Formats: sequence, structure tokens, C-alpha cells
Amino acid sequence: MTAETSQTLDRGLRVLKLLADTDHGLTVTELSNKLGVNRTVVYRLLATLEQHALVRRDLGGRARVGLGVLRLGRQVHPLVREAALPALRSLAEDIGATAHLTLVDGAEALAVAVVEPTWTDYHVAYRAGFRHPLDRGAAGKAILAARQRAVGDPGYTLTHGELEAGASGAAAPLLGVTGVEGSVGVVMLADAVPERVGQRVVDAAKEVAEALR
Repeated sequence: MTAETSQTLDRGLRVLKLLADTDHGLTVTELSNKLGVNRTVVYRLLATLEQHALVRRDLGGRARVGLGVLRLGRQVHPLVREAALPALRSLAEDIGATAHLTLVDGAEALAVAVVEPTWTDYHVAYRAGFRHPLDRGAAGKAILAARQRAVGDPGYTLTHGELEAGASGAAAPLLGVTGVEGSVGVVMLADAVPERVGQRVVDAAKEVAEALR
């Protein structure tokens, strides 16, 4: 800690991070041990976070992330979209296909940023806000595949005709971005994705990941 930082705020944020990393919640004692502070401090932190609905405690006394976090989360998409746009524009212009950034939203894939190429005679219309199941389309399948791959293995996913007849897609997952699970991809009117597109999509996903770190 430095003179310019708040120890209390730092501890509160650490509580939220610890709770976000567990599905079953943590007790006051467990939080006390992980933070290296006494139980009284933890009680005060939890009480303050509860007032803002950022933490809730169940009947057994275990603390969990509260619904107030969702309100904060709604502001994440615009920030992520802004950071991703330069890489998406470059990808769309280079490939001549519609480029997109897709994030996980529950059991669905949600397109949060879309860039269409400026020089092509035609391209696939793909809109921000478009949703589809994670197990359909290159964007969602790339995310699911990343959950199974070894750490550091970028890879990419190709599909054809799964979301729109005659359209093919290529997507690569975002890797190494804490709290963000998503993919970067392109969709084009073609029977198959050209060979060079896969690696180009991987490179674009790396660019977006760097912008978000």
C-alpha cells in the first residue's frame, strides 16, 4: 500500500474478488484467513458491501457476490467495445468480412461490437446485440473450445451455415483477460473460410486481449 491508496477500499475489493472466484461463498473466518485480517474487520467490510448490494449472506452465514454487481457489469460492455474497435476495424478491412467481438452472457453468445468492411460489394449483416446459443456458430464454439484447451493454446474455430444459410464463420477466443470470456471472429458469405483467415482472427483476438488488459 502507498500513501495515495485506501487500505479499506483495497480490502473491500479483495473481498469481492475472493467471492467472485468461488461458487459456494465464503465464511467470515475463511475471508479473515485469506485476507490476513481479524474477523471484526471482515464483518465491517461485509456490512458495507451489503449496504450497496455488492455482497449478500445466506442463512448459513456464507457471503456471496450480490446482485448489485450486475448493475456495475452493465457498464462493462461499452468499455470493452471501445477497446476492441481498432482491432475489429483492421480485421474487417483486411479480410473483407464482418468482424465481431462476442462475449458470454449466461448460456448465450452476445455480440457486443460489430464492424463491417467498407470496400466490399456485399457482406453479411451482423448487428451488435445479436444473441445465439454458445454451441452454435463460430463465436460461441470458439469460447467453448477454449474451456477445454490447454492454457496458452489460441486455436480457432470454423463453421458454415449454423446461424445463417450460406454464411461461414471463423472465431478465436480471448485469452488472459480477467473477468472477460469471449471471442473475436468474422462472418462471410462463402462456402468455406479462406486458409489465412484463421490465423488472422487469432491475431486480432490477441490484439483485443492486449487492449483489455
